[in-house]
Amino acid sequence: MLLRVDMAQVVGGNVRRLRAAAGISLADLAATCGVSKTTLHGIEQGQGNPTLSTLWALATALAVPLGELLDSPAPPVEVVRAADERPEARGDAVAARLLHRVRLRGTVEVYAIDVAAADQHSDAHLPGVEECLVLTRGRVTSGPADAPVELGEGDSIRFDAARPHVYRGHDRDNRAVLLMLHPEV
Repeated sequence: MLLRVDMAQVVGGNVRRLRAAAGISLADLAATCGVSKTTLHGIEQGQGNPTLSTLWALATALAVPLGELLDSPAPPVEVVRAADERPEARGDAVAARLLHRVRLRGTVEVYAIDVAAADQHSDAHLPGVEECLVLTRGRVTSGPADAPVELGEGDSIRFDAARPHVYRGHDRDNRAVLLMLHPEV
């Protein structure tokens, strides 16, 4: 597996962050994965070019999904535009484009919503609740009340819904899929 320079830096930063969070030394992780400390150090510095089997070994040793190594950590508000380049996987009949990764133990509620050409101000939900909105038709402004974002068809946003947030439709027919992510209580 050949990694682009920016991808190598993402993988390296993720390995370093996850190793530190797990309290594992560089030497111990290298031994567990069957790579040299020098090689692992290069990977963590974003200078390595690990094979897929090395990435799987790292993910296994760190007890995380492979995607945890490949994807940048999500910011508090993440907007994905329809035209943005995102990780993609293709099969015979399905093409899947990764929009957001949400780590959660709890409940996910999925809603089909219509957003009228009006303002809706939503109070903060319980701590830990996130919303993920994927716009399927029209134009909508949504997100934290202090930093809403205008979305077009195919765009998506994920944000902390434990803060006041807004919804505002701009066209006559605005539709979206809303995921409400509730943590385990």
